[in-house]
Amino acid sequence: MNWLSYALLSALFAGLVAIFGKIGVRDVDSAVATAARSVIMALVLVTLVLTRNKTVNLQQISPRAWIFITLAGMAGAASWLCYFRALQLGDASRVAPIDRLSVLVVITIAALFLGEKLTTGIILGAALILTGSILIARG
Repeated sequence: MNWLSYALLSALFAGLVAIFGKIGVRDVDSAVATAARSVIMALVLVTLVLTRNKTVNLQQISPRAWIFITLAGMAGAASWLCYFRALQLGDASRVAPIDRLSVLVVITIAALFLGEKLTTGIILGAALILTGSILIARG
């Protein structure tokens, strides 16, 4: 499979997270639900690594990579804590599009710090994402 296939599957699963999460956090503290979700994710991922007969050697990960993996984990935890709390307080159909404004954050940071090019298509697409999120949030 190529990057697009995985990206589409990611979108599918992210959509399911919003639906399952909305139902799951109905009567549960959002931080507890986020922690439970994280433990389940960790178990699934460790099982996946171990069953794929991959040699697990954490020493092969460079210190620089560890720093950014740690930062990604911390940002992910913060994002999920906020996401589950938002799902408790708002409609899933309104929370998810606002959450996807992260695309604009990625585009901006990737252009500024990773040297990725901003094409007309990317700029127009970002504007449409922003406009759509605002329209959905207003209901």
